[in-house]
Formats: sequence, structure tokens, C-alpha cells
Amino acid sequence: MRLVGPSGEQVGVVQIEDALRLAREADLDLVEVAPEARPPVCKLMDFGKYKYEAAMKARDARRNQANTQLKEIRFRLKIDDHDYETKKGHAERFLNGGDKVKAIIQFRGREQSRPEMGIRLLERLAEDVADIAIVESQPRQDGRNMTMVLGPLRKKADAKSEQRRRREQERIARKTARSERAERNAENVGAKGLSQEANSEPDSEE
Repeated sequence: MRLVGPSGEQVGVVQIEDALRLAREADLDLVEVAPEARPPVCKLMDFGKYKYEAAMKARDARRNQANTQLKEIRFRLKIDDHDYETKKGHAERFLNGGDKVKAIIQFRGREQSRPEMGIRLLERLAEDVADIAIVESQPRQDGRNMTMVLGPLRKKADAKSEQRRRREQERIARKTARSERAERNAENVGAKGLSQEANSEPDSEE
């Protein structure tokens, strides 16, 4: 077998008896880490510590894992600018949070004969959020609806980490501002006390 030391150093190809002896002398375990290799690779390690660290890494990975959701935003074909900006703002919030956005245009009556207007509206939305999203599904008509799917440029886990960092920075800023206000209040109170004390002193006799 090919033996690797506890710090990752290459010991070389040794007999299993020699590897077991080295493990006993170092009070470590002999663990096969690459059974398919020729010769197989074994490593000297504290197997209990290895299992504990692997479990901690798996737990952290699960904690940091975030499932991307598909958020729906519905538009009217003849939407005014104010409503459009509101809907676009919702899309930007979802995308910045790491979620996908499904934009849906609902056609009414004769509007179904003007699919090009729906395509232009969805393309306008895609251009307006191009700095934070990509088009994952091009505009397509499905009965009375036309849909397009936008995907965020950054992963949801990254977005959540950024949100946590921003909240922590805001918390520190608020704490610092409170401390500065308290210091200024204390200085003002002290200055006021000195002023009152000076005013209360009797005039000296000549």
C-alpha cells in the first residue's frame, strides 16, 4: 500500500504490517482513503477526530445551503410607467435576494392578437435588470399568458451572506452612533454643570 503520514507527507509504498506498526507507535488509526488506487492509499490519522470534523463541515454546508425559489410577478400589457416601476422594483428585490423571477403578462380580449407588444415589455424588463439577472427562459406565449424567467447572477447563499454582513454593519453603525450621542450628552451635562458652578460663586471682595 502507499502510506500517507498524518500531516499529508508521503511515506511511500510499505507492507501492511509496517503501516500497522507505525500506526500503533504514533497512537493513530490506519485508514484506507483511496481503495481504487494501485496500490491502495492509506493514511495515518485520528479517525474519531476526522469523523467529527467531517460532520461539522457537513452541518455548516447544510446551514449555508439556500433553496432558490421562483417568484411570480404579473404584468398587464397596457401597464403605466408607475406600475411598471413598482413591478420592476419587486423583481429587483427578489433577484438581489437570490431568487428567480417568472414574469407573466396576462392578455385580455383582443390583446392576444398583439404578442409582439408582450415580447417588447418583457425584453424591456430584462434590459432593466441586466446588471443583476440573466434570461433563463425567453418570452413564450401560453394561451392567454406570456412568460419569461429571469435568474439571479449570484447564488442565494451569497446573497444571504451579503445580507447578514450588511445587517451586522448596520448594527455596529447604530451602536457607534448611540455611543457617540451618549458621549456628547455627557460632555454637555458636564459643561453645563461647570457653567452653573461658575455662576454660583460669590464675587470676590476687593
